[in-house]
Amino acid sequence: MANKEQTKSLPGQPKKRRFGFFTDIITELRKVVWPTRQETLRLTLIVLGLCLAMGLILGALDYGFSELVAKVLIGGK
Repeated sequence: MANKEQTKSLPGQPKKRRFGFFTDIITELRKVVWPTRQETLRLTLIVLGLCLAMGLILGALDYGFSELVAKVLIGGK
């Protein structure tokens, strides 16, 4: 059987709390500097614009390569 001395936390180790994880999360979230509504909107529009541009570029490449393969393998029309 373990005695009381073995179950106590050591001086250099923090005590384990049951809900300490959640309180730590809340503490860290209070330190976060949240972006303003204007910054969020601007960055969202940038991301959507880049996604649209990449989609168009990749779509054009896909179409080009599929036409090339069709002409080479099938003998194209």
